[in-house]
Amino acid sequence: MSRITHIVIDDANLPPPTPEIEQERRVAMFDLLEDNSFVLPERDDRAIPAGPYHLALAIRDKRLVFDVNTEAAEKAAEFHLSLGPFRQVVKDYFQICESYFEAVKKLPPSQIETIDMARRGIHNEGSRVLQERLEGKAEIDSDTARRLFTLICVLHYGG
Repeated sequence: MSRITHIVIDDANLPPPTPEIEQERRVAMFDLLEDNSFVLPERDDRAIPAGPYHLALAIRDKRLVFDVNTEAAEKAAEFHLSLGPFRQVVKDYFQICESYFEAVKKLPPSQIETIDMARRGIHNEGSRVLQERLEGKAEIDSDTARRLFTLICVLHYGG
């Protein structure tokens, strides 16, 4: 099974998230664990342990760290990604989310829908960037990329 069955977000050194950010995180984690695709490609130099996998996400030394283990706690992979390619899309995503959260409180449904469409577009862009950054390291489908991007945003929020 090439999927994630457990996920940990290392946010110990980050400020506490807002209630809205915490809700986004809970939903993303629930949806991710319910349905995801996470494949570690074969490498010439070593065998890749079969999944399912446990994933720990963290930001260390200004890099996004994916620490992947098997359910038997065997190291499957670890990769570090530069945060640079994510910065602008994460910033845009937080700005549009803030607008969306405010709109829900006081705007009519048609305007909320317009903001939500923009939010989904930026979210899709973030998931595309993630898939590109993981190329050759892990293969993930669009839904998995979207949910992982949300979790990356949560880490960015504090970092």
